[in-house]
Amino acid sequence: MAPEMIPLAGEENKKRVCYFFDSDVSGFHYGPGHPMKPTRIRMCHSLVMNYGLYKKMEIFRAKPATKREMTQFHSDEYVEFLSRITPSNMQNFTKEQHKYNVGDDCPVFDGLFEYCSISAGGSMEGAARLSRDKCDIAVNWAGGLHHAKKSEASGFCYVNDIVLGILELLRYHSRVLYIDIDVHHGDGVEEAFYTTDRVMTCSFHKYGEFFPGTGELRDIGIGKGKNYALNFPLRDGITDESYRSVFEPVIRSVMEHYDPGAIVLQCGTDSLSGDKLGCLNLSMRGHASCVKFVKSFNKPLLLLGGGGYTMRNVSRCWAYETGLAAGVELGSEIPMNEYYEYFGPDYELDVKASNMEDLNTPGYLERVKNIILEHVHQIGGPPSVQMQDIPRIPVDDIMDDPGRDDDLIPPDERRPQSILDSRRQADGELSDSDDEGEGGRRDHASHRELDGTGSATGRRFGAAVGIMSSGSTHGVGPSVAPPVTSAAPPSGISGTAGTGTATATATGSSSQSDMDIDEESSNGQISTATRPRSKSKPPAPSTSNTSADVPMSGPS
Repeated sequence: MAPEMIPLAGEENKKRVCYFFDSDVSGFHYGPGHPMKPTRIRMCHSLVMNYGLYKKMEIFRAKPATKREMTQFHSDEYVEFLSRITPSNMQNFTKEQHKYNVGDDCPVFDGLFEYCSISAGGSMEGAARLSRDKCDIAVNWAGGLHHAKKSEASGFCYVNDIVLGILELLRYHSRVLYIDIDVHHGDGVEEAFYTTDRVMTCSFHKYGEFFPGTGELRDIGIGKGKNYALNFPLRDGITDESYRSVFEPVIRSVMEHYDPGAIVLQCGTDSLSGDKLGCLNLSMRGHASCVKFVKSFNKPLLLLGGGGYTMRNVSRCWAYETGLAAGVELGSEIPMNEYYEYFGPDYELDVKASNMEDLNTPGYLERVKNIILEHVHQIGGPPSVQMQDIPRIPVDDIMDDPGRDDDLIPPDERRPQSILDSRRQADGELSDSDDEGEGGRRDHASHRELDGTGSATGRRFGAAVGIMSSGSTHGVGPSVAPPVTSAAPPSGISGTAGTGTATATATGSSSQSDMDIDEESSNGQISTATRPRSKSKPPAPSTSNTSADVPMSGPS
């Protein structure tokens, strides 16, 4: 039986969704016992593909971000350090590791820089495609690493893909709204844009003796950025109803008063009930309701990943939210996939809330909500930005004509994998597949296998094949050149991520590796043999306001 996908009510205008995934991301490992496991992204992708969501959106493998692109926000020295350090030479960088906070919560592992490049590349290209009207929603679950600073790793994050994506959006949009629903405060993004009104940051997070120790209610920005940083400190155990009662009024007010040109939503799933490092009590549907509400404003939307350390719940939630972005609600029964046994014992697509006590009293939530709404009202209205021509950079030419250099490759040389990936499969190329019967497609049977009544008695031609070859994958199509006049980009901002290549990465069955996945036994109980590490002890909350050195003009 095919997995169930129910169209969402009220979706008159179907959204164009670009989904970014790189199969290499599952090959990186922070180390034994570390709670951050990139394998969770592949687990999510396996659900996305086996539910059949590849029929509803375009799937891309983004071009990894380069060192030069990363230095639009990060310092040259820090990016160079990340590109050079490896487990085999880390003893030669003892001083630098201390300087850049690398080695404990943010360990050195094989392929560290490549991992950062994949994460940043997806967010930057997603932003680029949104800005050029190539899609309405861009999804990069490998992104959302919101703790990284200009010259410092923090909270499992090395390169801040969110800041890099926002900088690209600012080249075309006068104002960008950043929303963070991770259990931890989005300190790296807030710090980067703390002194500007071009970006409003809004974070809902646990506060008080909790990493990173920032995000107090009184932290509202300074200078031109005053009242453009919003922080909603939460207590343990908040429920879906309580979360919705403050999230929707705050975001609605922000949309009315700030009127952003684009929205970036960080969907960290460590705010779900039962997370190894979290302490909130949201269900999967409560978490996803935030995505659905933000999507309803019909603004260009960049959906990013983030925290999340109970991986079977992370993959469930992000797959469900991918479906919402594509305009469908996924059925509760999880389809067969390479990680199927990890979703037992119920094998359902759901994360339920627990009976954890909610320490967020209605009076507390109401008081904090009113204070934040007052800050929003004080901005008066959308800040104006001087308009000028958008400076063209190399990525613009590539995005306008992704195949412009294909003819320069000698005919007797092998085509690069990026070109092979980008070739679009024509609609109807495979007649017998798992989307049989959709869009007027018919079953085709051999005339030799028809009985006297004209009905097929034997096996069909091209019996059903796996997702590896049956999914329709849409690549890069022709597009209209971007407008020549828009919001002035921040001073000093240069090119962003290059184009990606379309690919429908398969997630067919494979033997289970020895990857460290939730240490779950066959009866569904989590083993206590290895204890997950927690993030570093939070520093004492500071009352002083700090911001990135040059938040809107790249490295100095």
